[in-house]
Amino acid sequence: MTAREGASERRVALVTGSSRGIGRAIAVELARSDCDVVINYAANRAAAGETASLVEAAGGKALVVQANIAARADRLRLVEETRDGFGRVDVLVNNAGIAPRKRVDLLDASEESFAEVIGVNLEGPFFLTRDVAKWMVAIRAEHPARPLHIVNISSLSEYASSVHRGDYCLAKAGLGMMTKLFADRLAAENILVNAVRPGIVATDMTAEAKEKYERLLRDDALAPLRRWGQPEEVARVVRALVSGDFDFSTGAVIDVDGGFHIQSL
Repeated sequence: MTAREGASERRVALVTGSSRGIGRAIAVELARSDCDVVINYAANRAAAGETASLVEAAGGKALVVQANIAARADRLRLVEETRDGFGRVDVLVNNAGIAPRKRVDLLDASEESFAEVIGVNLEGPFFLTRDVAKWMVAIRAEHPARPLHIVNISSLSEYASSVHRGDYCLAKAGLGMMTKLFADRLAAENILVNAVRPGIVATDMTAEAKEKYERLLRDDALAPLRRWGQPEEVARVVRALVSGDFDFSTGAVIDVDGGFHIQSL
């Protein structure tokens, strides 16, 4: 039986990079509300399967799709498998992202790392959003009142300089403008596009710098709340954005960073 068979009026959320970390938390949180979920992963199928089990335990149907967001053929297949499995898409969460394989001085930056990081963190989300947005425009024509949402998961690196991972900072800065561009373009169709900007969140990506971040949070008050964020705290903000409570907001950014964005003397 496909996910479409016997489907209810639950919404469908496509969450990229949802096998672990923030993406997994978002998938489960959306399932806990009223969404069936397309769980996208690049390489770790076992982890994606664990997410699927958690989504189903939370009350949603799960469709697991392997796709490298940086690859055009994979993006097209991800959209088609979503269409075949559920027949609709109501929410796109662009969460998939990678850090550079090595943190190096900006003057030693490599073109290979730049291409890889930009491909996954910016180019892939841009063109996936383009393709899903076209589908959403067609859905809007048939269903004028159906809520449709796109949420981009950015980072404090969108505006905070980190000279040992410049490619990542540039990708997230681009994602910020991408949010505005699609919000502007899709406003006429009442398709809302917003962003969530996490701070230092306990995930696999931040684990390699755990000691550094703990010292900065403790000793240098890097963020006023002086603690790590949790993936579930980001997920709850995503759920709120797509819940219908923010229907007059588009192109907005919500910081989930313990106050990191506050400038104080």
